[in-house]
Amino acid sequence: MASPSHVALLRGINVGGKNSLPMKDLVAMFGALGCTDVRTYIQSGNVVFRAPAKLVVRVPTLLAAEIAKRVGIAVPVVLRTADELRAVSENNPFLAAGADPAKLHVVFLAERPAQAKVAALAPDRSPGDTFACAGREIYLHCSNGLGRSKLTNDWFDRALATTSTVRNWNTVQRLVALATA
Repeated sequence: MASPSHVALLRGINVGGKNSLPMKDLVAMFGALGCTDVRTYIQSGNVVFRAPAKLVVRVPTLLAAEIAKRVGIAVPVVLRTADELRAVSENNPFLAAGADPAKLHVVFLAERPAQAKVAALAPDRSPGDTFACAGREIYLHCSNGLGRSKLTNDWFDRALATTSTVRNWNTVQRLVALATA
């Protein structure tokens, strides 16, 4: 039986300019770790792969170390299983309320934050934008676009004492399709 699919979400990776890392190099790094069926989606650090459970838990640390060694940049890596990603897709409260999918994003957290820290988040930090926390995800509805929002990775990281990375709703849907195919 094949290992289940997982999705690695790398923060701050692109193909040009700052933090450039070609996806073919990233695929090769996953392969060198022992991962199989490695596929990327767009050029911004979205990787679907298979690996035994003993390896999967080590992928974030091993991959971050390899990227730092090869490219000289610190890149946080957040993992989800295909089933976890499917659940994220199925449980977006803003989509259920009729929000425009083009205005939706998901903040993926490396760890589940303490409930007290979640409760302390300022709901009015970015007027016009709303968020809903659910476990290791934060669903965003950014009515004026994510680029204008004050609901940033840095803010969530500091407030929740974890590491985060954001994906737009279209990317989430594409990753679900890739991971569950």
